[in-house]
Amino acid sequence: MTFEDCIIPNWPAPPNVRSLITTRRGGVSAGPYHSLNLGAHVDDQWQPVEENRKRLRCHLPADPFWLSQQHGTVVVDADAASSAQNSLRGAVTGAERGFDWARPLADASVAHRANVVCAVLTADCLPVLLCDRSGSCVAAAHAGWRGLAAGVVEKTVQAMQVQPSKLIAYLGPAIGPRKFEVGEDVLQAFTARNAAAKSAFIALQEGKWLADIYALARMRLAECGVTASYGGEYCTVSDARFFSHRRDRITGRFASLIWLAYE
Repeated sequence: MTFEDCIIPNWPAPPNVRSLITTRRGGVSAGPYHSLNLGAHVDDQWQPVEENRKRLRCHLPADPFWLSQQHGTVVVDADAASSAQNSLRGAVTGAERGFDWARPLADASVAHRANVVCAVLTADCLPVLLCDRSGSCVAAAHAGWRGLAAGVVEKTVQAMQVQPSKLIAYLGPAIGPRKFEVGEDVLQAFTARNAAAKSAFIALQEGKWLADIYALARMRLAECGVTASYGGEYCTVSDARFFSHRRDRITGRFASLIWLAYE
């Protein structure tokens, strides 16, 4: 894995805020998980996943703070939780480590300390990276439609403990608006809270819609005071560089990561 295998988000983050998004290139996994699968929960063998994570680790200041994602709204303090994980790491080896022991059940993490790497894994769901303009905190959120509708973005912004107008967001690769066919339940999940959310849906046929998850995320960010958002130009279904559950069903996961670096 090299930097050429990754995407560096193009957004006006402070110099000490670093972010990185992997693709499916540069790893050793085989079959439907080819090649840089970083997810240990998708029936890939743990040995290639561990090797893939070692290759990623070479580009990071510390091991990523992995989550056991639930499509919910729980946000964890990565500073405290990663310290607890590291204190146990030496006692766990081999397959146990390969299957992500001790991951918190959460869909977002926030860090205020340098070299704590917040990370989320996706394969069509929306990864949202956040930082403040002064470079004092960062966050990563896993925003599938369920978590987005339930408020994971709002909970993450709140946990950062920074005035929302001082935050900026980057919307990483997700299923694009021309490929995200949904049912009436998804439409209702968003419009029940805000009728204006209907503008992010295009009717296809009775009970079927195309949803723009990027537009929905920008609305939620703006509602809680984050008006500066970037990214949103990728489609994981159409772009073969990314894992896509909607396209392939059996597939791997790529990572979106963010951290504060020492200046």
